[in-house]
Amino acid sequence: MYEGAVQDLIDELGRLPGVGPKSAQRIAFHLLQQDSEDVARLVSALTEVKARVRFCEVCGNVAEAERCRICADPRRDQTAICVVEEPKDVVAIERTREFRGTYHVLGGAISPIDGVGPDDLRVRELVTRLASNEVQEVIIATDPNLEGEATATYLSRLLRDLGVTVTRLASGLPVGGDLEYADEVTLGRAFEGRRRVDA
Repeated sequence: MYEGAVQDLIDELGRLPGVGPKSAQRIAFHLLQQDSEDVARLVSALTEVKARVRFCEVCGNVAEAERCRICADPRRDQTAICVVEEPKDVVAIERTREFRGTYHVLGGAISPIDGVGPDDLRVRELVTRLASNEVQEVIIATDPNLEGEATATYLSRLLRDLGVTVTRLASGLPVGGDLEYADEVTLGRAFEGRRRVDA
């Protein structure tokens, strides 16, 4: 469509997840209209993050040292591990300020359609962490979709004989949602997870 460098930029932006051809074109032209200093800051940030950021040797979360700040924090509860799919899920759970344990990032979810099986995830590393016998509970917090459910089922079957309590995050109706718009799976989960209301 466009000549040389502009088309190369659009093509590279289009390879990013969630960025389609039109969005890639819009971002490319936005960058072309920016000052050189603004673009240089973006290039610098991209180069810096690639050079400095790695994955935590313990949990697989993003880190700038060998261990992430959560694994390096001695105040965290070492008896509970929350298993999530991606580092962004750690951030979401941390924002709630409800969980004080540690995490284990799988690096995705089981998806036969995409060719992702258990061996492509950080499952072996999780089992190795449980060998210390310090962990008492594993909380499975995978996404409530087909891939997340398959991963949760696989993990619960794998871990049930290892002497740890395996739990799954509750799921159901969102606050402020309407029953008529809830799908059958969400509504079914809401019924399964119902609890007694004390007056």
